[in-house]
Amino acid sequence: MDRIVLEGMQFFGYHGTHPAEATLGQRFEVDVTVGVDLAAAAQADDLALGVDYSRFFDIAKSVVEGRPYKLTEAVAEAIAQQILADTTSVQWVSVRVAKPWVRLADTVLRGSAVIIERSR
Repeated sequence: MDRIVLEGMQFFGYHGTHPAEATLGQRFEVDVTVGVDLAAAAQADDLALGVDYSRFFDIAKSVVEGRPYKLTEAVAEAIAQQILADTTSVQWVSVRVAKPWVRLADTVLRGSAVIIERSR
């Protein structure tokens, strides 16, 4: 199975369980990997036979910048489900949503991330 990978997409959203996250918002980093057969598109050098992966960017952007979720897991799940619903040739999807510089107790982590993997 071939793969398309979009790494390091950055968006601003208002997701989280802490009141400050919902009020102030924060940056989210999103990576999307999809499994799809790209043989026909590659052989013909024709986008019409492949997948326009700018659509994955649009989906990730609309989810992260859209309605707030409490859990990073829910953000990743929404992106994965929309990609599978939108692009029927995608056989599986992996979505990584990260929150950089997360405060936990009296320390700050470089970040936290959730990876959701879904398939047909």
